[in-house]
Amino acid sequence: MIYDVVIIGAGPAGLAAGIYGKRAGLNVLVLDTSSISGGQILSTYEIDNYPGFPGVSGTELAESMRSHCDKLGVQFARGRVSAINEKDGLKELVTKKETFTTKTVIIATGASNTKLGCPGEEELSGVGVSYCATCDGAFFKDKEVAVVGGGDVALEDAIYLARFCKKVYLIHRRDEFRGAQVLQQQVMATDKIEIIYDSTVKSINGTDQVESINIYNKKTSDNRQLPVAGIFIAVGTTPNTNSISGLPASDAKGYIVADETCVTSIPGIFVAGDARAKQLRQVITATADGANAITSIEKFLQAK
Repeated sequence: MIYDVVIIGAGPAGLAAGIYGKRAGLNVLVLDTSSISGGQILSTYEIDNYPGFPGVSGTELAESMRSHCDKLGVQFARGRVSAINEKDGLKELVTKKETFTTKTVIIATGASNTKLGCPGEEELSGVGVSYCATCDGAFFKDKEVAVVGGGDVALEDAIYLARFCKKVYLIHRRDEFRGAQVLQQQVMATDKIEIIYDSTVKSINGTDQVESINIYNKKTSDNRQLPVAGIFIAVGTTPNTNSISGLPASDAKGYIVADETCVTSIPGIFVAGDARAKQLRQVITATADGANAITSIEKFLQAK
């Protein structure tokens, strides 16, 4: 079997590509490591910024997208791709059990949030622990929250949350931020943001939702408990591409370089979703990438 396109990953980008690919009359296969489609949104308790679906749970949205794919007859298979090889003008996707042959590939493997690794983080994920302020911030209106990190994203999150939260604690493990100076100035000028330097989060506490966090100051050895309703962890993300050889050019952080056409440095290989180097990583931008990637593939196949 030679596919028109094999999509690696079944998150929002991969599922959108599957829908658009099937509607374009392409022979499509979606290849994922899990039997449950959805990617990162499966761990999102509530999504309030996907147009037309206010308050939908991540699981519900993922199930709806997968159902749409199934209705159109998109094929799915399980497997972890270890290499993408060129052979006779085609692509060979190597997995442990099988090799798939295709004319084009969409890399939609997503990215993973860097975790703090402290007690309570996993248990309270989605019920106060968040990795996306723009996704979940509105649920914490008039409440006290914490942001962890010192880069651009952490500073932007703190500024954003301060617009409607009662108070924002900005916790950073060093004594200075690495984010842009203009963002640092905005943080300093915002009364509702309290900066806590030289500190790390030791635990996240709560029964059914986040109630407080314990922090430790490395310079003073002081332990402190902060009552907060939410904690936004912004210490970085990592693209899920490290285990695949034969990938196109990537940036310094490992994200595959492509503009909104999703065309990469290797002809026939496209990228969509959080694995792509871009400004904003949200469900809506992932699904847009999936659609754009298929449009670029149609043009690529027509030109051959």
